[in-house]
Amino acid sequence: MAGTQSHIDVAAPATVSIDSQPGREFFQERLGIFGFWNSALSLGFVPLRIVGELWLDPQRPISALLTTPSMIAHLGASATAAVVWLLTRRRAWSLRGLHMLDAFGIISVGTLFALMGASLMRGESGVVSDSLAAMLMATLAVVMTMMWRAVTVPSPPRRTGLLTALGVAPLIVADVFALRTSGGAVAAMFVAAWAVLTLVCCTVISAIVYGLRREVQRARRLGQYTLDEKIGEGAMGVVYRASHAMLRRPTAIKLLPPNRAGSVDLKRFEREVQLTAMLTHPNTVAIYDYGRTPDGVFYYAMEFLDGINLEDLVRRYGPQTSGRVIYILRQVCRALSEAHALGLIHRDVKPANVILTVRGGEPDIVKVVDFGLVKWLESAGTALTATLDGGPILAGTPLYFAPEAISAPEQVKAGSDLYSLGAVAYYLVTGQPLFEARTVMELCAHHLHTTPIAPSARLGRRIDPGLEAIIMQCLAKTPSERPASARALEESLAACAAAREWTDEDARRWWADHADAARRTSASPVDPGAETVAVDLALR
Repeated sequence: MAGTQSHIDVAAPATVSIDSQPGREFFQERLGIFGFWNSALSLGFVPLRIVGELWLDPQRPISALLTTPSMIAHLGASATAAVVWLLTRRRAWSLRGLHMLDAFGIISVGTLFALMGASLMRGESGVVSDSLAAMLMATLAVVMTMMWRAVTVPSPPRRTGLLTALGVAPLIVADVFALRTSGGAVAAMFVAAWAVLTLVCCTVISAIVYGLRREVQRARRLGQYTLDEKIGEGAMGVVYRASHAMLRRPTAIKLLPPNRAGSVDLKRFEREVQLTAMLTHPNTVAIYDYGRTPDGVFYYAMEFLDGINLEDLVRRYGPQTSGRVIYILRQVCRALSEAHALGLIHRDVKPANVILTVRGGEPDIVKVVDFGLVKWLESAGTALTATLDGGPILAGTPLYFAPEAISAPEQVKAGSDLYSLGAVAYYLVTGQPLFEARTVMELCAHHLHTTPIAPSARLGRRIDPGLEAIIMQCLAKTPSERPASARALEESLAACAAAREWTDEDARRWWADHADAARRTSASPVDPGAETVAVDLALR
């Protein structure tokens, strides 16, 4: 149950199926890697052969070289591998389709390299004039292809053995036929021996690599959750995308590694999940579960946010329109209003902690995340404003510090979150941070003493006057001069003329055009950008 510590054993090892979506994505990615590098390495030998042929016969036209059967087969093998790579990049394949593409690639490349060797044995090349040298070249090409596939593409040993056998079979047929007719029966036996050795080596390699991947998957299981991929890392832990053993609901898992599970970090981690679990507003990230593995890894599960945080939104798409900024800020206000009503102050409101996503078909839904620095005003004994050597601690992200968070962090209240939200709004409309400085202390001095330049003056063009006035009000140095509450701020934003300029239809069009690119930024409940810091103010 969220908010209650439970000891959940790591699930017993189970066979990892590649039929899951992450498994298919990994298989497709690795198959593409195999195709790309096999094609690149194969093509790399083409200019070497051309240079060698021209060195021996300068009068021979390059066009004649490129149209010999052996060169056509060589280029065909390279092109086939390139086709495999390109096909894996164009769309998401089914597992059956990937298996067929895998088989097509390895068998076709093996066959074409075998034809290349057979053609070279007929004496069409000056560089490879000896039939045994031609046999060796073709054998090396096939062996390297088969082994590269065994290393790169995740596959059970039985499947690898079957595909390797089918891939080397044309080489055996071509070499045995060509060498037997030229009196090289003994050499043909060695070709067969190399083929068998390749089959054994590839099967063993696949068993080792595939087995290691299964062990990694087993080690990445937390209770009923399997960790799929890392999506973020911050001051209070690492976040992975995860899948539940029984449910299909996408999940994000936040971990506190054992080497960071000291008393202070553990207290903060537990408080983060407990306080976040108290919040039920749709614009706050939802907590599903909390637990600890037998080896001391603390974790909690939350909803997976497939979208883009505001920092990446501005970095990728530039300043946002007044209407959209108001649309976003109103949702953040609603989330903060619930937290403030419960006596919870976020203390780290910043663009990276506000994520835009799509929920239930509704676009531009805001989720406020990362309550790791929350302060509970109801009880000084449970507040997270920890002290070092008796001095107060300044905690948060310097770009978005409220003045009182610097001068008197023990007096941080709801108005501090509104100042930070004003700085976020400033960033959204201008595309630039509120203040720029070379050091944290210089930045803090700006928050304490510098009057911000109006957003329209900073941007060089007009923005909604009502929105600009609200931003400047939020950035007042004195908390009493800011909006009275998050709810009052939300009402003021709703009254702006630009509040009606960004509609649900606008949001749907934006997500229809940018959804894939936005999701590739890997929005997550942990900030990969601006750093959250703690400074001992007693040492200033």
